[in-house]
Amino acid sequence: MKTITTIFLDIGGVLLTNGWGRDARDNAIAHFGLNPEETNERHHLTFDTYEEGKLTLSEYLQRVVFYETREFSEKDFISFMFEQSQSYHENIEFFKAIKAKHNLKVIAVSNEGRELNAYRIRKFKLKELFDAFISSSYVHLRKPDTDIFRMAIDISHVRPENSVYIDDRHMFVEIAQSLGMNGIHFTSLDDARKQMEKFGLTIENKK
Repeated sequence: MKTITTIFLDIGGVLLTNGWGRDARDNAIAHFGLNPEETNERHHLTFDTYEEGKLTLSEYLQRVVFYETREFSEKDFISFMFEQSQSYHENIEFFKAIKAKHNLKVIAVSNEGRELNAYRIRKFKLKELFDAFISSSYVHLRKPDTDIFRMAIDISHVRPENSVYIDDRHMFVEIAQSLGMNGIHFTSLDDARKQMEKFGLTIENKK
């Protein structure tokens, strides 16, 4: 059995809801009365640039929402946007327990814009789990770019075979595996628990 010393962990879809995924955007579109087609088209044209840290949240919103006069403020929109994030509390507690029992490093590898990422780290106390954050907006690379995975390996000083990468996007797991990392495609906590048992990463189930 391979000795695992480091877990590389996605955030959106594993520990929290996606920060600004389709469901959250649909909620905002309905709440603020935006044009769905126009808003989503503008979003897809510019969101990658925001996630890579090359735009501020305000600049992103100027392109996507406030390119014309609105009856609501940017502050109102950002507050609503942030409120869409919810935690999967049981998942967070599971990974905290795994980390503590097996004395692991846990490092985030995520695609998130800077302001949204900072809010989610603070709101859900993610620093209690993670030792470092390889966030797209910090490193100006985003998954599926292979370089963000290489950077995570380099920064952590871990041999790929001694790490596990966990993500709800199967393609991202495949890319990590192509670099020699072990991979788990996250579909549910129960399945992840079973997959991690293969690496000797277990905790006692609470009664």
